[in-house]
Amino acid sequence: MRTVKALLCALVLAATTASHALSLTEKQQQQLQQVRKEMGLKDDQVLKRHICLWDLSGRSGPIYAGATNLRVDLLRYKIDISLEAFTNEGVLVASLKNGHCDAALMSGFRARQFNRFTGTIDALGAIPDLNHMNTLLRTIAHPQLQEHMVSNKYLTLAVTPAGAAYLFVNDRSLNSLDKAAGKKVAVLDFDPGQSRMVTSIGATPVATTLATAPNQFNNGSVDVLPAPLIAYQVLELYKGMDPDGGIVDYPIVQLTAQLIGHTDRFPPGLAAIVRDVAADSFSSIQTALEREAGRIPDHWWVTVSDDQQLRYDSMMRDARIKLRESGYYDATMLSIMKRIRCSRDAQRPECSQETE
Repeated sequence: MRTVKALLCALVLAATTASHALSLTEKQQQQLQQVRKEMGLKDDQVLKRHICLWDLSGRSGPIYAGATNLRVDLLRYKIDISLEAFTNEGVLVASLKNGHCDAALMSGFRARQFNRFTGTIDALGAIPDLNHMNTLLRTIAHPQLQEHMVSNKYLTLAVTPAGAAYLFVNDRSLNSLDKAAGKKVAVLDFDPGQSRMVTSIGATPVATTLATAPNQFNNGSVDVLPAPLIAYQVLELYKGMDPDGGIVDYPIVQLTAQLIGHTDRFPPGLAAIVRDVAADSFSSIQTALEREAGRIPDHWWVTVSDDQQLRYDSMMRDARIKLRESGYYDATMLSIMKRIRCSRDAQRPECSQETE
């Protein structure tokens, strides 16, 4: 269980930082008052909602603790959220579907089944760094994109970054795609995007779970493990890298935590306020994530040449396009992320192509 908890630390860090010391601006308070009127609430009535959280430590975990602080802050605005912690993300998802939860906080990978638009944010290679992520989160908070935040009876209330995932390898010579052929790469058993990419380079995908992947890397059962940088310390991944391994200096995906709710329990105005507040918390999350990344000793980093980075970019773009065509990734979100990448670096080869 300790290993599973540790693998979620990046999501924990994002969620707890985002929920700290909430204070609505005057404009947001005015918007909230308007929402209350539209809902028919009197001035002294409290808006109540039941929020479910994925925290493998249950009520004693950091996500639950952070949300408890948020609950206290919200009471000042006559919003009373009751909280429930789930140690199993699959059970949490089922509880949201059956209506037990008004909203649920989960990983971006799991959120894709509720909203393909925001679930595509975790697409392979789509967001190079946190600065791109900041631009994206500000973009999707815009009212013009509000309709994309709703999918059938669910809507995305908030998206918070949880940092980039990198490739941890047991052989630092694995710094190019050619050398990865024939190697065993851990992939999450519920994410076909990872398996597709691994197969395309001639490597062997090994289906794993959040519980088993770190141990498989540390005991040598797999050669490559995608993981957030915070996993280096808390999962003791240096054991799997010792003595000749390292971390390939190329982020393959930006992880997120997402709050998914029922549309009939969160009117558009209230949802917009939640997303706006989440976007405002970005700088504090970025500081925390960069602090964790800074704890990695320099000698573990494996340099990737410019040519290899271009090959990684091309491979991941091909994987995204194929997954878009199969209906797994959302075309609109992929297009938005491409525009952000090209606005920051117009010289990227993809910027002269119309494929994405």
